[in-house]
Amino acid sequence: MKRSTKLFTLALVSVTFGFVGCKDGGTNAGTGVGTSPPPATVDAHDDHAHPTEGPHHGGLIELGNEEYHAELVHDEDTGSVTIYVLNAAATEQIPIESTEITINVKHDGKPEQFKLAASPDENDPQGKSSRFVSADAELGVHLDEEGAEPKLVLTINGKSFRGTIAHDHE
Repeated sequence: MKRSTKLFTLALVSVTFGFVGCKDGGTNAGTGVGTSPPPATVDAHDDHAHPTEGPHHGGLIELGNEEYHAELVHDEDTGSVTIYVLNAAATEQIPIESTEITINVKHDGKPEQFKLAASPDENDPQGKSSRFVSADAELGVHLDEEGAEPKLVLTINGKSFRGTIAHDHE
């Protein structure tokens, strides 16, 4: 019994000194390097940070282990949905060789697919596109449905990626 009390006391003292050691005014212990939280426009997620929205003010979709991102822009007035393929930092468009990409949704419990055609931006090289568009207003409606579980499916440099779409109307 005494042994467990001593171990508990030792652990408590160690934890206490550990917390006191961390309170050094915003610098990393022993390095003198200052630290600060990420800017307001980024979202700290695990051990990294990236923007909370894409360059076109759309929602971000993680692809792979953040190897790439995609940005979804839904134009409520026209019903169009545009996907931009972005780099790992979600800051620049990445042209890919695909002529179309797919969004899978569930509608009334049944799977449904929507194809988004390549619509290259002016800076995209010949035969590649970083922008994909669907004018099918039904897709925009399904993105908002409860239980739709929308997923983006595309291939980048021969590797298939799937990303979960979290769509909202802010």
